[in-house]
Amino acid sequence: MKPILFSTPMVQAILDGRKTMTRRIRKPLTLTPYKPGDILWVRETWYQHYDGSYAYRASAPENTGWKPSIFMPHEAARIFLRVTDVRAERVQDITEEDAKAEGCMPTILDGVVFISAKGEFHAIWDNLNAKRGFGWDANPWVWVISFEQISEQEAKEHDRFLGN
Repeated sequence: MKPILFSTPMVQAILDGRKTMTRRIRKPLTLTPYKPGDILWVRETWYQHYDGSYAYRASAPENTGWKPSIFMPHEAARIFLRVTDVRAERVQDITEEDAKAEGCMPTILDGVVFISAKGEFHAIWDNLNAKRGFGWDANPWVWVISFEQISEQEAKEHDRFLGN
């Protein structure tokens, strides 16, 4: 199993069943970070209670003392994903349907689409990547990773099958 990091809104979109795709920067001369069939465990903002149980910001935002997702240990994971497809493309090649699979939704005001799902994705992308030099206008190459959510039991069975 490999870790993959998601922001709190994207974890909520996964839990709601709205997010089945993610895009990650494709660095030159690198191989794909994942392949179909890989099992990923989601790193998210978390907290460990004194009794050893875990809380997750995406489900309990009123808690305090959150720890950054990058420091989440594997044993705290509650979300597991199976990679179903990986391809490379430019970030601006995203379609409206793919933007919806990314967890984005069109904004509708008075029955008129005000911002498309692709427009929302554009804004989220720039918020996360522009300051690192990979903004929308730079149109970087990305890995497009499609996935399905699976149970922890399925993830563990997959690991046992591979002898991990």
